[in-house]
Amino acid sequence: MHAPQLDRLVPEYIKRFEPYIPSKPDNELKKLYGCKRLLRLNNNENPLGPPPAARDVIDGFPPPAASVYPSGDAYYLRYKLAEKFGLHPDQFLVGNGANEVITFVIKAFCQEGDNIVTADKTFAVYEWVAEFSGFDARLVPLKDFGFDDAGMLRTIDNRTKLIFVCNPNNPTGTYWSREKLLRFLDVVDGRQIVVLDEAYFEFVEKEDFPDGMALMESYPNLVVFRTFSKMYALAGLRIGYLAGSREVVDIIRRTCVVYSVNSLAQQAALATLEDGEHITRTRRMVREGRNFLERELGRLELSFVSGEGNYLMLRLPMSDTLAYRKFMTRGIMIRSMTGFRFPNYIRITISHMEAMEAFIEALEAILAEMPDRRP
Repeated sequence: MHAPQLDRLVPEYIKRFEPYIPSKPDNELKKLYGCKRLLRLNNNENPLGPPPAARDVIDGFPPPAASVYPSGDAYYLRYKLAEKFGLHPDQFLVGNGANEVITFVIKAFCQEGDNIVTADKTFAVYEWVAEFSGFDARLVPLKDFGFDDAGMLRTIDNRTKLIFVCNPNNPTGTYWSREKLLRFLDVVDGRQIVVLDEAYFEFVEKEDFPDGMALMESYPNLVVFRTFSKMYALAGLRIGYLAGSREVVDIIRRTCVVYSVNSLAQQAALATLEDGEHITRTRRMVREGRNFLERELGRLELSFVSGEGNYLMLRLPMSDTLAYRKFMTRGIMIRSMTGFRFPNYIRITISHMEAMEAFIEALEAILAEMPDRRP
């Protein structure tokens, strides 16, 4: 039996691509770093957990239902989303997390020689999916930690099919106001599909923050991403969705993999849409945690970037990978930012006060071990 001729079989763009290596399960990490507890401040998860109605769905899911295929197009969830946002059910597509709907869009519009345009320091999956699909990802440097609209417009050419804007941006928390987004859409003028990733939409309380769902009638080239992973705390069930004009979504639907979203995820997501109090509670927690962190980091004279979303980014006077190991030995999991092209920065999920206080305590202990505590 001969080994496969991988050198001949594998495309060059796959050979160049580095695989993403997930972290080990929490129990394995606790054994590895010798800690009894692990506060997860690395993935922007909501520590409050799902809303009560979704918890009831999860607790009551009948085991025999696991043997039946789910709705292939998330029928009831799409109809509920349409009712919530005043749109048509055919304007929605549901995927196995936002990562899958990103793949749907890129596969639907890009062919050999095409490119996408996005920022160089944002959610990396836009770039990854384009690159491992054989398409060019053109990355525009951030300006003042935010998406550079003028720089992106200069980067577009006649092979640009998609423009990805993360609003608010992960990891910096900066955002485009409604006025800025509308100016950008007016200049693009339908020549490209503009994808507005609003994964953290529900966390934002700023009055000038745009609502992509309300803009699609005026801008039919706009596609909006949202997720149930962050605010609604269903990250473990993997469910997100996109919305757009019926014509655009009909094109994207042709690339969808049916039955990719399991029944429990669909039912739990449907239940979350009935609970507005959950958003209020989570926003309150994030507001209190952010105020506490900003005050304490200012006291420690550390540079940080704090905007919207349930996270902030902190610059340390050491390697972020070293900081990750030091925090882990103290039972705190943070996100090192070298992979986001922010060396020496870490990102912290804003969580309940017990976790925020534990983080600051660990941070002070780590800084005390250094001869020079200034960043």
